[in-house]
Amino acid sequence: MEGSLHMVKFLLGLTLLFVFSCSDKTEQQSTVFFGGEIVNPTSDYVVLYHNDTYVDSVKLDDNNRFAFHLDSIDEGLYHFDHTPELQYVYLQQGDSLLARLNTVEFDESLVYSGKGSEINNFLIEMYLSNEKDEPLIQDFYPLDPDDFSDKMDSLRDIKLEHLHQFATDNQFSDRVLDMAKASIDYSIYIAKEKYPFYHKKKTGEVAFHDLPASFYDFRKTINIDNKDFTYFKPYFDYMKWHFGNLAYMTCLENCATEGQPVSDRLHLNKHKLTLVDSIVKQQDLRDILFRNIAIDYLLKEHNPSEECRLFIDKFRSLSSNEEHKEEIDLLYKSIKNLQPNTTLPNLALKDADNNEVSLKELANSKKNTVFYFWTASQKKHFRNVNQHITELEKKYSRYNFVGINLRTSYPQWKMLMDEYHLDKNKQFYGENFKEIQMAMIIDGLNKCVIAKDTVVIDGFADLYKSL
Repeated sequence: MEGSLHMVKFLLGLTLLFVFSCSDKTEQQSTVFFGGEIVNPTSDYVVLYHNDTYVDSVKLDDNNRFAFHLDSIDEGLYHFDHTPELQYVYLQQGDSLLARLNTVEFDESLVYSGKGSEINNFLIEMYLSNEKDEPLIQDFYPLDPDDFSDKMDSLRDIKLEHLHQFATDNQFSDRVLDMAKASIDYSIYIAKEKYPFYHKKKTGEVAFHDLPASFYDFRKTINIDNKDFTYFKPYFDYMKWHFGNLAYMTCLENCATEGQPVSDRLHLNKHKLTLVDSIVKQQDLRDILFRNIAIDYLLKEHNPSEECRLFIDKFRSLSSNEEHKEEIDLLYKSIKNLQPNTTLPNLALKDADNNEVSLKELANSKKNTVFYFWTASQKKHFRNVNQHITELEKKYSRYNFVGINLRTSYPQWKMLMDEYHLDKNKQFYGENFKEIQMAMIIDGLNKCVIAKDTVVIDGFADLYKSL
């Protein structure tokens, strides 16, 4: 089976190389060609970013193919966005790289070919492998620290051996190999940062389990100021867990009363800000960590209190990114605007006939209206929500349930409504995801907003807990 899969990928690569062969001959070694084909596209465009900076966008042609011709790029990690999906691509001078994917299984179907394909296929392979390992790691958390470490070391060793073979078969720079190794290491390191909390939860132990002195030895090998990794998700996710762990344990040691840490979220997040400020020197990493801490605090606080305002002032004094500051100010304003007895925000949606309708028009004056959200990319959640809404409609006739679709193409949304027999009078399409996300504070898959007429009753409700 594995051999067949490799053969399929090889043949796909040959096909793409034939289709785009002219590009390889015309491109000079100092330039980069990145193109490919998207099966079942969900958008007309592919957009390329380097870190968080826009690079270029191209429109799909009539055969759903795209092509970027780039001059004098900075080597490193990029990402391409085909709404609502995105994925990484590592680019170097002289690359002539082709991608093929099917949006029905975006990550699983992504295959690279051409010059530069080896590192990119390896990164995708590790991405999928790390996802596959997650349930297994969950089963390891109840183990004692030494046994847990042994299990994680074994997982890491298997992947490092695969990397060793990968490096033996190909000639790569140290920079490329560092990125490949990071795709292995940081998934393991995240699990070790999580361990004290997950072990306590899964075993029911009252206090945190004592850890051997060597448990966090891997921290000594981490370069916190590595610019190449700043926007690499496994690395950034590790940093979030690392500073969360440090903040909690620092508070437990220095601020605890009767063996219990201070439970106030403002207090803990101030610890995080202080730790990042004192340890991280690389400006981009500092700023995106500050932003993450502020967003995490505000989204879970839900209360525009004076303490919340003081926290934002602290954040603003540390961050050097003006866009992040504006974003946090807007988030705070949106939280204020979703408090009970406020008016629903002015948001434009589309119905199944492509007519524009406002959010306020959809609020029922006689019933409480529940606005819930779904996206085609979260298929399991989509199916579960449909089933749950059907049950809620039978149970609560006094509620009017309105679904708002996000991060899906309009044609795909209409197709899904037909396929799942959704009531088109109760389903609407949100074209401007970022505007809707910010205005309705969509911080999780089960978020919903409950209103009576155009007045907010609960702006931070949960579809499974609040009804």
